[in-house]
Amino acid sequence: MSSLKFTHTVTERFLRYVLIDTQSDPTSTSCPSTEKQKDLGRLLAAELQAMGISDAHLDEHGYVYGTIPSNTDKKVPVICFCSHMDTSPDCSGKDVKPQIVKNYRGGDIVLPGDPTQVIRFAEHPALKNQIGNDIITTDGTTLLGADNKAGVAEIMDAAQFLIDNPQIRHGTIKILFTPDEEIGRGVDKVDIEKLGANFGYTVDGEIAGSIEDETFSADGATVTIHGVSAHPGYAKGKMEHSIKIAAAILERLPKEGCSPETTSGKQGFLHPISISGALEETTVSFIVRDFTEEGLKEKEALLERTVKEVMKEFPKSSCRIQIKEQYRNMKQVIDRHPHIVEYAIEAIRRAGLRPIKTAIRGGTDGSRLSFMGLPCPNIFAGEHAFHSRLEWVSRQDMEKAVQTIVHLAMIWEERT
Repeated sequence: MSSLKFTHTVTERFLRYVLIDTQSDPTSTSCPSTEKQKDLGRLLAAELQAMGISDAHLDEHGYVYGTIPSNTDKKVPVICFCSHMDTSPDCSGKDVKPQIVKNYRGGDIVLPGDPTQVIRFAEHPALKNQIGNDIITTDGTTLLGADNKAGVAEIMDAAQFLIDNPQIRHGTIKILFTPDEEIGRGVDKVDIEKLGANFGYTVDGEIAGSIEDETFSADGATVTIHGVSAHPGYAKGKMEHSIKIAAAILERLPKEGCSPETTSGKQGFLHPISISGALEETTVSFIVRDFTEEGLKEKEALLERTVKEVMKEFPKSSCRIQIKEQYRNMKQVIDRHPHIVEYAIEAIRRAGLRPIKTAIRGGTDGSRLSFMGLPCPNIFAGEHAFHSRLEWVSRQDMEKAVQTIVHLAMIWEERT
């Protein structure tokens, strides 16, 4: 069945979806964090309905659900394919102007809307595998939105293919599109019972052929410093400036081996993401990341030791540290169900790619879904340089992702 005749709609879908601004907002308390995410959700629900997926709908929280019914007599586990609709707050997703560099021949790609934005061949090693492919970029003034509208388009194209080819046997397949993944709230309001799936796959990875069964474990840390205020003209011996205390804490943290800019692979980090305050009170927010619980605790202990050491120099001031769990390494769950990853590896092979098993230096909706009872590794979508104006994806990689999804559906039916 590896010789299936695919007629793809994924590129046309992708180019349509990226025109809709779906940027999420970490400062918003609503769900979804931005109403504009529902604009894409409504379109996707309508397109699924038009395919014949009669239960497709957008719910009040901005989630899209749909079901492709089983067409086999076997009792196949229910599989979910999931991608997120929002784009990163790090870079504008408004008025995206995509371009297609057809039959890429190598070298740098200068983006026409802002020629200072250049996708440099030397800095993007994945480009060497794209010779002869069609590469989609922006004009350089916005991000592209391949993270994760490539995944959305791939799931939609796979759904269309399965519906158009009823001779392909598969079990019940659930489709889930989520809001707010980029701000860590992608599954806050997902209805697991309504979804009704046994296992899942997020389609949100980078290199074609990759399957990721491991993520960071993640905590958030907030350090709140209460200094001592005084009139600056009469402050000698009295004032203890909370901003300067915060600066001293940040300066005292290790420069090597504990920050994103000095770590890679399986190394974790302690990363300040925001600082705000005035003389009397300052708050510093951190994200803490590691692949093990022990690594998380070590970094949190390091932060606590550093804060205590600095605070000794400011005896009239006080400080409070709060640690909040964010998500945990999904490998703890997925390792109990090794066939989920084995089937994905086989599907990638059937799509004509070399499987690459990797760990994510980050998290996906699948991290939390796994701990909510839906074991959910991550397969590739083909997105590169995400969260930036240099973001790109190739048509051929997206088509291989569609084929992988279709083969996955078939393999679950075959192996049951």
